[in-house]
Amino acid sequence: MAWEAVIGLECHVQLKTRSKMFCGCPNTFGAPPNTNVCPVCLGLPGALPRANERAIEFALRLGLALGCRIAPESVFARKNYFYPDMPKNYQVTQYDRPLCEGGELTIVLEGGPEAVRLTRIHCEEDAGKSFHPERHGDRRLSRVDFNRAGVPLLELVTEPVLESPEACAAFLTALRRLVRWLGISDGDMEKGQLRCDANVSIRPAGATTLGTKTELKNLNTIKGVERGVAAEIARQTALVTEGGRVSQATLLYDADRDRLAIMRSKEHAHDYRYFPEPDLPMLRVSEPRIAALRAAAPELPWAREARFRDVLGLTPYDAGVLTQSRELSDYLEELIALGVSAKSASNWVSSQLLRYEGSAWREVSDLRSRFAPPKAFATLISRVESVSVTATAAKGMLEEVMLRGADPNTLFVTGGTPAISGDAKLRPLVRAVMEENASVVAQVLAGEERPFGFLVGQVMKKSGGQAVPQEVQKLLREELAARARS
Repeated sequence: MAWEAVIGLECHVQLKTRSKMFCGCPNTFGAPPNTNVCPVCLGLPGALPRANERAIEFALRLGLALGCRIAPESVFARKNYFYPDMPKNYQVTQYDRPLCEGGELTIVLEGGPEAVRLTRIHCEEDAGKSFHPERHGDRRLSRVDFNRAGVPLLELVTEPVLESPEACAAFLTALRRLVRWLGISDGDMEKGQLRCDANVSIRPAGATTLGTKTELKNLNTIKGVERGVAAEIARQTALVTEGGRVSQATLLYDADRDRLAIMRSKEHAHDYRYFPEPDLPMLRVSEPRIAALRAAAPELPWAREARFRDVLGLTPYDAGVLTQSRELSDYLEELIALGVSAKSASNWVSSQLLRYEGSAWREVSDLRSRFAPPKAFATLISRVESVSVTATAAKGMLEEVMLRGADPNTLFVTGGTPAISGDAKLRPLVRAVMEENASVVAQVLAGEERPFGFLVGQVMKKSGGQAVPQEVQKLLREELAARARS
Protein backbone atom coordinates (compact mmCIF):
# COMPACT_ATOMS: atom_id res chain seq x y z
CA MET A 1 0.00 0.00 0.00
CA ALA A 2 1.19 3.50 -0.81
CA TRP A 3 1.26 6.03 2.00
CA GLU A 4 1.27 9.82 1.98
CA ALA A 5 2.37 12.27 4.63
CA VAL A 6 0.29 15.06 6.17
CA ILE A 7 2.27 17.70 8.05
CA GLY A 8 1.39 20.79 10.04
CA LEU A 9 3.95 23.20 11.45
CA GLU A 10 3.98 25.27 14.62
CA CYS A 11 6.57 28.01 14.13
CA HIS A 12 7.83 30.19 16.95
CA VAL A 13 9.19 33.59 15.96
CA GLN A 14 11.14 35.52 18.58
CA LEU A 15 10.39 39.23 18.20
CA LYS A 16 12.98 41.99 17.92
CA THR A 17 11.65 44.23 20.68
CA ARG A 18 13.76 46.12 23.20
CA SER A 19 12.03 44.51 26.20
CA LYS A 20 10.28 41.29 27.10
CA MET A 21 6.63 40.44 26.51
CA PHE A 22 5.21 41.30 29.92
CA CYS A 23 7.96 43.23 31.72
CA GLY A 24 10.68 45.80 31.10
CA CYS A 25 13.68 43.43 31.16
CA PRO A 26 16.00 43.77 28.14
CA ASN A 27 15.39 41.41 25.24
CA THR A 28 19.03 40.79 24.33
CA PHE A 29 20.93 37.70 23.26
CA GLY A 30 24.19 36.67 24.90
CA ALA A 31 23.92 38.46 28.25
CA PRO A 32 25.46 36.70 31.29
CA PRO A 33 23.09 34.02 32.61
CA ASN A 34 20.18 35.16 34.77
CA THR A 35 20.92 38.89 34.48
CA ASN A 36 17.96 39.95 32.33
CA VAL A 37 15.35 38.96 34.90
CA CYS A 38 12.90 40.62 37.28
CA PRO A 39 10.02 39.61 39.59
CA VAL A 40 7.56 39.58 36.66
CA CYS A 41 9.42 37.24 34.31
CA LEU A 42 10.52 35.09 37.28
CA GLY A 43 6.89 34.73 38.36
CA LEU A 44 7.41 36.01 41.88
CA PRO A 45 4.29 36.53 44.05
CA GLY A 46 2.57 39.88 43.62
CA ALA A 47 4.34 40.79 40.35
CA LEU A 48 1.91 42.01 37.68
CA PRO A 49 2.47 41.66 33.92
CA ARG A 50 1.78 44.28 31.27
CA ALA A 51 1.60 43.47 27.55
CA ASN A 52 4.34 44.85 25.30
CA GLU A 53 2.64 47.19 22.81
CA ARG A 54 5.48 46.87 20.29
CA ALA A 55 5.15 43.07 20.29
CA ILE A 56 1.42 43.38 19.59
CA GLU A 57 2.19 45.73 16.70
CA PHE A 58 4.68 43.23 15.27
CA ALA A 59 2.06 40.49 15.48
CA LEU A 60 -0.39 42.69 13.60
CA ARG A 61 2.20 43.45 10.90
CA LEU A 62 2.75 39.75 10.29
CA GLY A 63 -0.97 38.96 10.38
CA LEU A 64 -1.77 41.67 7.85
CA ALA A 65 1.09 40.58 5.56
CA LEU A 66 -0.32 37.04 5.54
CA GLY A 67 -3.94 38.06 5.01
CA CYS A 68 -5.14 36.98 8.46
CA ARG A 69 -8.40 38.06 10.07
CA ILE A 70 -7.50 40.40 12.95
CA ALA A 71 -9.63 39.88 16.04
CA PRO A 72 -10.83 43.18 17.53
CA GLU A 73 -10.79 41.44 20.91
CA SER A 74 -8.44 38.62 21.95
CA VAL A 75 -7.57 37.03 25.28
CA PHE A 76 -4.36 35.95 27.01
CA ALA A 77 -4.49 32.63 28.83
CA ARG A 78 -2.39 30.56 31.19
CA LYS A 79 -1.10 27.29 29.75
CA ASN A 80 -0.13 25.07 32.68
CA TYR A 81 2.64 22.53 32.41
CA PHE A 82 5.93 21.69 34.08
CA TYR A 83 9.15 22.71 32.44
CA PRO A 84 12.20 23.40 34.63
CA ASP A 85 13.04 26.45 32.50
CA MET A 86 9.57 28.06 32.87
CA PRO A 87 9.82 29.86 36.23
CA LYS A 88 6.07 30.49 36.64
CA ASN A 89 5.22 26.85 35.93
CA TYR A 90 2.76 28.19 33.35
CA GLN A 91 3.11 30.09 30.10
CA VAL A 92 1.14 33.21 29.23
CA THR A 93 -0.13 32.62 25.70
CA GLN A 94 -3.38 32.80 23.73
CA TYR A 95 -5.73 29.87 23.26
CA ASP A 96 -9.34 29.99 22.08
CA ARG A 97 -9.36 33.71 21.22
CA PRO A 98 -6.09 34.46 19.35
CA LEU A 99 -5.11 37.78 17.78
CA CYS A 100 -4.90 36.54 14.16
CA GLU A 101 -6.78 33.76 12.42
CA GLY A 102 -6.62 32.29 8.90
CA GLY A 103 -4.36 33.66 6.21
CA GLU A 104 -1.80 31.92 4.02
CA LEU A 105 1.86 31.94 3.05
CA THR A 106 2.88 31.09 -0.50
CA ILE A 107 5.88 28.82 -0.97
CA VAL A 108 7.67 27.83 -4.17
CA LEU A 109 8.24 24.15 -4.96
CA GLU A 110 9.42 22.40 -8.09
CA GLY A 111 5.83 22.20 -9.30
CA GLY A 112 5.33 25.94 -8.85
CA PRO A 113 3.87 28.23 -6.16
CA GLU A 114 1.64 26.74 -3.49
CA ALA A 115 -0.42 28.57 -0.85
CA VAL A 116 -0.12 27.08 2.63
CA ARG A 117 -3.21 27.83 4.73
CA LEU A 118 -2.69 29.07 8.27
CA THR A 119 -4.81 28.36 11.33
CA ARG A 120 -3.72 31.21 13.57
CA ILE A 121 -0.99 33.51 14.80
CA HIS A 122 -0.95 34.31 18.50
CA CYS A 123 1.25 36.12 21.01
CA GLU A 124 3.01 34.43 23.89
CA GLU A 125 6.16 34.42 25.99
CA ASP A 126 9.23 32.23 25.62
CA ALA A 127 10.61 29.83 28.21
CA GLY A 128 14.11 29.93 29.62
CA LYS A 129 16.90 27.65 28.41
CA SER A 130 18.26 24.47 29.99
CA PHE A 131 21.81 23.22 29.57
CA HIS A 132 22.12 19.50 30.19
CA PRO A 133 25.28 17.52 30.97
CA GLU A 134 24.43 14.55 28.78
CA ARG A 135 24.73 16.62 25.61
CA HIS A 136 28.02 18.38 26.30
CA GLY A 137 29.74 16.28 28.97
CA ASP A 138 31.31 19.40 30.46
CA ARG A 139 29.14 19.75 33.59
CA ARG A 140 27.72 17.45 36.25
CA LEU A 141 24.37 19.17 36.68
CA SER A 142 21.71 20.72 34.47
CA ARG A 143 21.71 24.51 34.55
CA VAL A 144 18.92 26.92 33.72
CA ASP A 145 19.24 30.43 32.27
CA PHE A 146 16.07 32.48 32.69
CA ASN A 147 17.22 35.38 30.48
CA ARG A 148 15.03 34.08 27.63
CA ALA A 149 11.99 33.54 29.90
CA GLY A 150 9.37 36.11 28.96
CA VAL A 151 10.88 37.09 25.60
CA PRO A 152 8.08 37.89 23.10
CA LEU A 153 7.10 35.12 20.71
CA LEU A 154 4.65 34.76 17.89
CA GLU A 155 3.38 31.25 17.31
CA LEU A 156 2.27 30.66 13.74
CA VAL A 157 0.28 27.45 13.20
CA THR A 158 -0.41 26.01 9.76
CA GLU A 159 -3.27 23.80 8.72
CA PRO A 160 -2.21 20.14 8.17
CA VAL A 161 -1.67 20.70 4.45
CA LEU A 162 2.05 20.22 3.88
CA GLU A 163 2.93 17.00 2.11
CA SER A 164 6.71 16.66 2.12
CA PRO A 165 9.86 17.56 4.05
CA GLU A 166 10.84 19.84 1.15
CA ALA A 167 7.60 21.79 1.54
CA CYS A 168 8.34 22.26 5.26
CA ALA A 169 11.79 23.64 4.44
CA ALA A 170 10.32 25.96 1.80
CA PHE A 171 7.73 27.22 4.31
CA LEU A 172 10.34 28.06 6.95
CA THR A 173 12.56 29.72 4.35
CA ALA A 174 9.68 31.91 3.18
CA LEU A 175 8.63 32.74 6.75
CA ARG A 176 12.18 33.72 7.74
CA ARG A 177 12.43 35.94 4.67
CA LEU A 178 9.14 37.63 5.56
CA VAL A 179 9.81 38.33 9.25
CA ARG A 180 13.20 39.80 8.36
CA TRP A 181 11.60 41.88 5.61
CA LEU A 182 9.00 43.26 8.03
CA GLY A 183 11.71 44.05 10.58
CA ILE A 184 9.99 42.11 13.37
CA SER A 185 12.62 39.41 13.89
CA ASP A 186 16.14 38.54 12.78
CA GLY A 187 14.97 34.95 12.30
CA ASP A 188 18.40 33.60 13.33
CA MET A 189 17.75 29.91 14.02
CA GLU A 190 21.18 29.44 15.63
CA LYS A 191 20.12 31.95 18.30
CA GLY A 192 16.69 30.35 18.72
CA GLN A 193 14.88 33.27 17.11
CA LEU A 194 12.99 30.93 14.78
CA ARG A 195 12.07 27.45 15.97
CA CYS A 196 9.66 24.85 14.72
CA ASP A 197 7.55 21.92 15.92
CA ALA A 198 6.25 19.56 13.24
CA ASN A 199 3.09 17.47 13.53
CA VAL A 200 3.47 14.45 11.26
CA SER A 201 1.02 11.71 10.28
CA ILE A 202 0.62 9.32 7.37
CA ARG A 203 -2.44 7.89 5.65
CA PRO A 204 -3.18 5.70 2.63
CA ALA A 205 -2.56 7.66 -0.55
CA GLY A 206 -5.75 9.40 -1.66
CA ALA A 207 -7.49 9.10 1.73
CA THR A 208 -9.17 12.14 3.27
CA THR A 209 -9.08 11.25 6.96
CA LEU A 210 -6.02 12.05 9.07
CA GLY A 211 -3.83 9.43 10.70
CA THR A 212 -2.46 9.50 14.25
CA LYS A 213 0.00 12.34 14.56
CA THR A 214 3.29 12.67 16.35
CA GLU A 215 5.05 15.92 17.17
CA LEU A 216 8.73 16.66 16.60
CA LYS A 217 9.75 19.34 19.10
CA ASN A 218 12.22 22.20 18.93
CA LEU A 219 13.66 21.77 15.47
CA ASN A 220 16.07 24.66 15.15
CA THR A 221 17.50 24.53 11.63
CA ILE A 222 15.73 24.40 8.30
CA LYS A 223 17.80 21.40 7.26
CA GLY A 224 17.03 19.80 10.62
CA VAL A 225 13.30 20.22 10.03
CA GLU A 226 13.59 18.65 6.59
CA ARG A 227 15.65 15.70 7.81
CA GLY A 228 13.63 15.21 11.00
CA VAL A 229 10.30 15.14 9.17
CA ALA A 230 11.74 12.74 6.57
CA ALA A 231 12.97 10.44 9.35
CA GLU A 232 9.58 10.45 11.08
CA ILE A 233 7.69 9.74 7.85
CA ALA A 234 10.03 6.81 7.23
CA ARG A 235 9.57 5.54 10.81
CA GLN A 236 5.79 5.69 10.67
CA THR A 237 5.68 4.09 7.22
CA ALA A 238 7.88 1.20 8.31
CA LEU A 239 5.81 0.74 11.48
CA VAL A 240 2.41 0.49 9.78
CA THR A 241 3.80 -1.57 6.90
CA GLU A 242 4.90 -4.16 9.44
CA GLY A 243 1.41 -4.20 11.00
CA GLY A 244 2.06 -1.84 13.90
CA ARG A 245 0.16 1.27 14.95
CA VAL A 246 1.41 4.82 15.38
CA SER A 247 0.99 6.11 18.94
CA GLN A 248 0.43 9.80 19.61
CA ALA A 249 3.69 11.02 21.11
CA THR A 250 6.18 13.87 21.30
CA LEU A 251 9.58 13.09 19.80
CA LEU A 252 13.00 14.70 19.73
CA TYR A 253 15.21 14.58 16.65
CA ASP A 254 18.98 14.38 17.07
CA ALA A 255 20.31 15.96 13.88
CA ASP A 256 23.91 14.97 14.65
CA ARG A 257 23.02 11.27 14.74
CA ASP A 258 19.94 11.45 12.46
CA ARG A 259 17.99 9.71 15.19
CA LEU A 260 14.50 10.05 16.71
CA ALA A 261 13.69 9.48 20.38
CA ILE A 262 10.27 9.47 22.06
CA MET A 263 10.17 12.20 24.69
CA ARG A 264 6.69 11.66 26.17
CA SER A 265 3.15 10.72 25.20
CA LYS A 266 1.46 13.55 23.36
CA GLU A 267 -0.69 15.87 25.44
CA HIS A 268 -4.17 17.05 24.54
CA ALA A 269 -5.30 20.65 24.91
CA HIS A 270 -7.26 19.88 28.07
CA ASP A 271 -4.08 18.57 29.72
CA TYR A 272 -2.77 22.13 29.81
CA ARG A 273 -5.78 23.41 31.84
CA TYR A 274 -6.04 26.68 29.92
CA PHE A 275 -7.87 29.53 31.62
CA PRO A 276 -7.89 33.31 31.02
CA GLU A 277 -4.90 35.14 32.50
CA PRO A 278 -6.48 37.03 35.42
CA ASP A 279 -3.76 39.68 35.57
CA LEU A 280 -4.12 40.85 31.96
CA PRO A 281 -7.15 42.62 30.47
CA MET A 282 -8.71 41.68 27.16
CA LEU A 283 -6.55 42.81 24.26
CA ARG A 284 -8.49 45.23 22.05
CA VAL A 285 -7.32 46.45 18.64
CA SER A 286 -9.23 49.30 17.01
CA GLU A 287 -10.10 49.53 13.32
CA PRO A 288 -8.17 52.82 12.91
CA ARG A 289 -5.06 51.11 14.32
CA ILE A 290 -5.42 48.23 11.87
CA ALA A 291 -6.05 50.64 8.99
CA ALA A 292 -2.95 52.67 9.86
CA LEU A 293 -0.75 49.56 9.97
CA ARG A 294 -2.20 48.33 6.68
CA ALA A 295 -1.49 51.69 5.04
CA ALA A 296 2.09 51.69 6.34
CA ALA A 297 2.81 48.10 5.26
CA PRO A 298 5.76 47.76 2.87
CA GLU A 299 5.69 46.10 -0.52
CA LEU A 300 6.16 42.41 0.28
CA PRO A 301 9.27 40.56 -0.89
CA TRP A 302 7.56 38.32 -3.45
CA ALA A 303 5.72 41.32 -4.93
CA ARG A 304 8.97 43.27 -5.23
CA GLU A 305 10.70 40.23 -6.70
CA ALA A 306 7.99 39.98 -9.37
CA ARG A 307 8.30 43.73 -10.11
CA PHE A 308 12.07 43.54 -10.41
CA ARG A 309 11.66 40.66 -12.83
CA ASP A 310 8.64 41.80 -14.87
CA VAL A 311 9.01 45.59 -14.82
CA LEU A 312 12.74 46.21 -14.39
CA GLY A 313 13.72 43.25 -16.56
CA LEU A 314 16.08 41.57 -14.08
CA THR A 315 16.76 37.87 -14.43
CA PRO A 316 14.72 35.63 -12.11
CA TYR A 317 17.93 34.74 -10.27
CA ASP A 318 19.00 38.36 -9.70
CA ALA A 319 15.48 39.40 -8.74
CA GLY A 320 15.42 36.63 -6.13
CA VAL A 321 18.87 37.42 -4.72
CA LEU A 322 18.27 41.16 -4.51
CA THR A 323 14.95 40.79 -2.67
CA GLN A 324 16.15 38.46 0.06
CA SER A 325 16.86 41.64 2.03
CA ARG A 326 14.52 44.62 2.06
CA GLU A 327 17.42 46.96 2.78
CA LEU A 328 19.43 45.64 -0.18
CA SER A 329 16.49 45.97 -2.57
CA ASP A 330 15.89 49.52 -1.29
CA TYR A 331 19.57 50.27 -2.00
CA LEU A 332 19.20 48.97 -5.55
CA GLU A 333 16.14 51.13 -6.15
CA GLU A 334 18.01 54.17 -4.87
CA LEU A 335 20.76 53.57 -7.43
CA ILE A 336 18.13 53.35 -10.16
CA ALA A 337 16.52 56.58 -8.93
CA LEU A 338 19.93 58.25 -9.28
CA GLY A 339 19.98 57.45 -12.99
CA VAL A 340 21.70 54.07 -13.16
CA SER A 341 20.04 51.55 -15.47
CA ALA A 342 18.33 48.67 -13.68
CA LYS A 343 20.53 46.12 -15.44
CA SER A 344 23.78 47.88 -14.52
CA ALA A 345 22.67 48.47 -10.92
CA SER A 346 21.70 44.81 -10.58
CA ASN A 347 24.98 43.58 -12.09
CA TRP A 348 27.16 45.76 -9.89
CA VAL A 349 25.28 45.01 -6.68
CA SER A 350 24.91 41.25 -7.18
CA SER A 351 28.29 40.51 -8.78
CA GLN A 352 30.49 43.07 -7.01
CA LEU A 353 29.08 44.40 -3.73
CA LEU A 354 27.85 40.99 -2.58
CA ARG A 355 31.36 39.58 -3.11
CA TYR A 356 32.48 41.54 -0.06
CA GLU A 357 29.52 40.74 2.18
CA GLY A 358 30.77 39.30 5.43
CA SER A 359 34.41 40.29 4.85
CA ALA A 360 34.11 44.08 4.44
CA TRP A 361 30.47 44.76 5.31
CA ARG A 362 27.64 42.94 7.06
CA GLU A 363 24.76 45.41 7.07
CA VAL A 364 23.50 47.52 4.16
CA SER A 365 23.83 50.48 6.51
CA ASP A 366 27.61 49.86 6.32
CA LEU A 367 27.44 50.17 2.54
CA ARG A 368 25.50 53.40 2.74
CA SER A 369 27.74 55.06 5.30
CA ARG A 370 31.25 53.74 4.64
CA PHE A 371 31.80 51.67 1.53
CA ALA A 372 29.39 52.55 -1.26
CA PRO A 373 27.18 55.57 -0.52
CA PRO A 374 24.44 55.43 -3.18
CA LYS A 375 25.27 58.79 -4.77
CA ALA A 376 29.01 58.04 -5.06
CA PHE A 377 28.46 54.46 -6.21
CA ALA A 378 25.92 55.59 -8.81
CA THR A 379 28.51 58.06 -10.12
CA LEU A 380 31.07 55.27 -10.47
CA ILE A 381 28.64 53.04 -12.39
CA SER A 382 27.67 55.97 -14.62
CA ARG A 383 31.36 56.62 -15.39
CA VAL A 384 31.67 53.01 -16.52
CA GLU A 385 28.52 53.28 -18.65
CA SER A 386 29.80 56.49 -20.28
CA VAL A 387 33.25 54.91 -20.82
CA SER A 388 34.98 57.48 -18.61
CA VAL A 389 36.63 54.57 -16.78
CA THR A 390 36.76 50.89 -17.61
CA ALA A 391 34.89 48.27 -15.62
CA THR A 392 38.27 46.83 -14.64
CA ALA A 393 39.41 50.14 -13.20
CA ALA A 394 36.08 50.59 -11.41
CA LYS A 395 36.37 47.14 -9.82
CA GLY A 396 39.87 48.06 -8.71
CA MET A 397 38.57 51.22 -7.06
CA LEU A 398 35.83 49.22 -5.32
CA GLU A 399 38.47 46.83 -3.99
CA GLU A 400 40.53 49.77 -2.71
CA VAL A 401 37.51 51.00 -0.78
CA MET A 402 36.37 47.60 0.50
CA LEU A 403 39.71 46.12 1.52
CA ARG A 404 41.98 49.09 2.12
CA GLY A 405 39.61 51.74 3.42
CA ALA A 406 39.93 54.33 0.65
CA ASP A 407 37.38 57.14 0.63
CA PRO A 408 34.58 56.21 -1.83
CA ASN A 409 33.26 59.76 -2.09
CA THR A 410 36.61 60.83 -3.58
CA LEU A 411 37.72 57.72 -5.41
CA PHE A 412 34.42 56.82 -7.08
CA VAL A 413 33.81 60.36 -8.31
CA THR A 414 37.25 61.58 -9.39
CA GLY A 415 39.64 58.62 -9.14
CA GLY A 416 40.82 56.07 -11.62
CA THR A 417 42.89 56.25 -14.78
CA PRO A 418 40.78 57.55 -17.69
CA ALA A 419 39.67 54.91 -20.16
CA ILE A 420 41.53 54.69 -23.49
CA SER A 421 39.12 54.85 -26.38
CA GLY A 422 38.92 56.09 -29.93
CA ASP A 423 40.44 54.95 -33.20
CA ALA A 424 43.55 57.11 -32.95
CA LYS A 425 44.65 55.64 -29.60
CA LEU A 426 43.52 52.04 -29.92
CA ARG A 427 44.20 51.06 -33.55
CA PRO A 428 48.01 51.32 -33.19
CA LEU A 429 47.82 49.02 -30.18
CA VAL A 430 45.68 46.52 -32.11
CA ARG A 431 48.06 46.49 -35.06
CA ALA A 432 51.09 46.09 -32.80
CA VAL A 433 49.53 43.07 -31.08
CA MET A 434 48.68 41.49 -34.45
CA GLU A 435 52.26 41.93 -35.64
CA GLU A 436 53.63 40.42 -32.43
CA ASN A 437 51.29 37.42 -32.63
CA ALA A 438 51.23 36.51 -36.33
CA SER A 439 50.66 32.78 -35.66
CA VAL A 440 47.62 33.50 -33.52
CA VAL A 441 46.25 35.84 -36.21
CA ALA A 442 46.65 33.02 -38.72
CA GLN A 443 44.61 30.70 -36.49
CA VAL A 444 41.78 33.24 -36.27
CA LEU A 445 41.84 33.79 -40.03
CA ALA A 446 41.63 30.00 -40.45
CA GLY A 447 38.30 30.02 -38.60
CA GLU A 448 39.31 29.40 -34.98
CA GLU A 449 37.44 31.73 -32.62
CA ARG A 450 39.10 30.97 -29.30
CA PRO A 451 42.43 32.71 -30.10
CA PHE A 452 40.49 35.92 -30.74
CA GLY A 453 40.04 36.33 -26.98
CA PHE A 454 43.80 36.00 -26.56
CA LEU A 455 44.35 38.91 -28.94
CA VAL A 456 41.80 41.02 -27.07
CA GLY A 457 43.60 40.23 -23.82
CA GLN A 458 46.96 41.24 -25.26
CA VAL A 459 45.59 44.62 -26.38
CA MET A 460 44.11 45.16 -22.92
CA LYS A 461 47.47 44.28 -21.39
CA LYS A 462 49.32 46.67 -23.69
CA SER A 463 46.89 49.45 -22.70
CA GLY A 464 47.47 48.84 -19.00
CA GLY A 465 43.90 47.57 -18.67
CA GLN A 466 42.46 50.96 -19.62
CA ALA A 467 41.24 50.20 -23.16
CA VAL A 468 37.49 49.93 -23.69
CA PRO A 469 36.99 46.20 -24.44
CA GLN A 470 34.05 46.71 -26.84
CA GLU A 471 36.13 49.10 -28.98
CA VAL A 472 39.11 46.74 -28.91
CA GLN A 473 36.97 43.88 -30.21
CA LYS A 474 35.47 46.08 -32.95
CA LEU A 475 38.87 47.30 -34.18
CA LEU A 476 40.33 43.78 -34.07
CA ARG A 477 37.49 42.51 -36.24
CA GLU A 478 38.09 45.32 -38.72
CA GLU A 479 41.83 44.67 -38.90
CA LEU A 480 41.33 40.92 -39.26
CA ALA A 481 38.78 41.44 -42.04
CA ALA A 482 41.22 43.75 -43.84
CA ARG A 483 44.02 41.18 -43.42
CA ALA A 484 41.75 38.44 -44.85
CA ARG A 485 40.99 40.53 -47.96
CA SER A 486 44.61 41.35 -48.69
